[in-house]
Amino acid sequence: MYIEVVLPVPIGGTFTYFVPPEMEAQIVIGGLVQVSFGKTQQHSGIVFAIRESPPAHIGTIKPVLAIESDRPVIRREQGHFWEWIANYYLCSLGEVAKAVLPAGFRSKGEAVFREKKETFVRIASRYEEEAQLLNVLNGMKRAVRQEELLSAFVRETQTEENVFREISKKELLEKSGAAQGTFAALVEKGIFQLYEKAVAHPVTSDTDLQPLHRLNAGQQQALNEIIEIFRQKDVCLLHGVTSSGKTEIYTHLIHQTLQSNKQVLYLLPEIALTVQITERLKKFFGDQLGVYHSGINPRERMEIWNNLLHDEGYQIILGVRSSVFLPFRDLGLIIVDEEHDPSYKQQDPAPRYHARNAAAVLATLHDAKVVLGSATPSIESFYNARIGKYGYVRLDKRFEETELPLILPVDVKELRRKKQMKTIFSPLLLEQIQECIEKGEQILLFQNRRGFAPHLVCRICDWTPKCRFCDISLTYHKKLNQLSCHYCGRSYRLPTQCPDCEQSDLKPAGFGTEKVEEDIQRLFPYVSVDRMDMDTTRTKQSFREIMARFEEKQTQILVGTQMISKGLDFENIGLVGILNADALMNYPDFRAYERAYQLMSQVAGRAGRRKKQGKVILQTSHPDHPLIETILRQNYEAMYEQQMEERELFRYPPLFRLIQIMLRHKKEECLRNAANEYARMLREKLGDRVIGPDKPAVGKVQNYYLQKIVLKIELLASLSALREILEHARTQLLDCADFRYVSIQFDVDPV
Repeated sequence: MYIEVVLPVPIGGTFTYFVPPEMEAQIVIGGLVQVSFGKTQQHSGIVFAIRESPPAHIGTIKPVLAIESDRPVIRREQGHFWEWIANYYLCSLGEVAKAVLPAGFRSKGEAVFREKKETFVRIASRYEEEAQLLNVLNGMKRAVRQEELLSAFVRETQTEENVFREISKKELLEKSGAAQGTFAALVEKGIFQLYEKAVAHPVTSDTDLQPLHRLNAGQQQALNEIIEIFRQKDVCLLHGVTSSGKTEIYTHLIHQTLQSNKQVLYLLPEIALTVQITERLKKFFGDQLGVYHSGINPRERMEIWNNLLHDEGYQIILGVRSSVFLPFRDLGLIIVDEEHDPSYKQQDPAPRYHARNAAAVLATLHDAKVVLGSATPSIESFYNARIGKYGYVRLDKRFEETELPLILPVDVKELRRKKQMKTIFSPLLLEQIQECIEKGEQILLFQNRRGFAPHLVCRICDWTPKCRFCDISLTYHKKLNQLSCHYCGRSYRLPTQCPDCEQSDLKPAGFGTEKVEEDIQRLFPYVSVDRMDMDTTRTKQSFREIMARFEEKQTQILVGTQMISKGLDFENIGLVGILNADALMNYPDFRAYERAYQLMSQVAGRAGRRKKQGKVILQTSHPDHPLIETILRQNYEAMYEQQMEERELFRYPPLFRLIQIMLRHKKEECLRNAANEYARMLREKLGDRVIGPDKPAVGKVQNYYLQKIVLKIELLASLSALREILEHARTQLLDCADFRYVSIQFDVDPV
């Protein structure tokens, strides 16, 4: 017997191994085996195929060293999904395996199918009779805490038939409030006996669950339309304004899917959103819900993976983009909430997949349906709805008929000219903040840059400190009293003087969330202020604490980056301040206007989400800009039409497919020559579809210089033929001694 094995290495496809006869009975597709690779390495790999004879023209075939799992650790559908991911996103199966398998599977299978065990307590058999138990209790008059613990055990476990039900050590200690030492004393005396027991995830009684909320007329109509669309199409775009109650529609769709004994995958763009949504879904679905994201530890990831391999595992998974790789038994529905969000795209390492697109393929493999939900859909999804590829449902009204927020533009350029802009806040914004504070309403202030200032600058000669390893200005973090590179993460001491002119007149330029927080605290010292950005939410606990303080109205003003724009639902927000709309629009990317519209519309949508219309103050130097006008009118369709005209003219998605090729090397001249040569070889086959090479906006990261080539490919072009061209040219380039160490990475559908 021979097997094809996928190994977690960035090379080729599968590797062939010989199975010793004594191991043949344990080999299953999807199982885990240990094999040698190269001269000294050993790896755990996935059995991808079984064959009776070796492939032709192959050299020495090594034997399998050990069977690490005689049960599949991935399901058959996952194998097909991995192959699609590798083919579409131009990477290897090994890169997929390395990225998606929990770490336990990659370390010699040590965590495979290890069942979760818990310590349980029982009373020694000689004390089960009531008389003996009373004797023990009477003898504990001097050991009061031990007596209290034993009494708690009897109270919690004794049934009407005078037998003792089992109880876990954890539950007993929680309910009794006893200390570990007290518990250990009863074990030492032989009164308590301990034993280990495998436990499944706890099951909540149906009586503990809440019934689903009733839908209003608009939501019910949208639900009916989605169900009708699913008779014809597999994907439906739900375009609902902020606070229209899309989540309630999702819960009804989930309920219907569970009734068919099928599973649900509910995707969110970021961990931040899982906190609120988890609490809402748990009320309706209890312990049928599992949560999966990068914030959980490796043991929890293994537990969820192994849970789903069992037929009675979780029915609903709430997670971020990597959740598409979990071993679902029988998916019936995939919900992609906030489907427009760029966080659904994996950047590094490979596979550089987009979870929204991958979800559609995964659904096809399971014969499942997909709902894409957003108040500001991606242009790609809206285009697919326009051409009839996707179904389309529109929700125009907010849940409780609340009006959409009133957006007021402020011309900061004119205010500066009149010398009326004395801080980073316009007079109108400060006036509205004061009004909200007096009414007891809460305020969001949005600035999509963290740190105190994007950079420092010398007032004399304009020198700006840059990272030694990346071609980027360093961000000033005042509280940490340091400069930081937001690309490689390195930190630097603050310079005391300019190295060029030797003057010590350095000043911050621009502003980030840290400065916004400092200035607002100075202007309103009697108000509680919090900040939500990557610096303040390093752990899931810190994020929860910020959210809890805001939800409980302990925080009145919340300053944040785009984190505060994503689906957070608070009923008391009266005002949103967008402090610098121009920075969002002036980004060097063809999606800049689409992103700016989405971000500003989403953050504006946090205002006035219940009975009362909220207000948004939008600070800009270009109030007459066409994009600003579409935001003020909250006219998504106008923005879409403007963007589609440009994209058709310049051959951009959704009318063309983009592939970005990034070349890296430590020597700039060598890299430039390699990039020119690679682009020349590609032009021989692809002509004017090849753009570049060019230096990207950040031309050096972590001591590696970068060059970028972009391909604009027709949608109907064969990706397999394109892959052949790219791989052949790469092989030719790397065969040249001068370019042997140039790294070439492909990014299909970059965002």
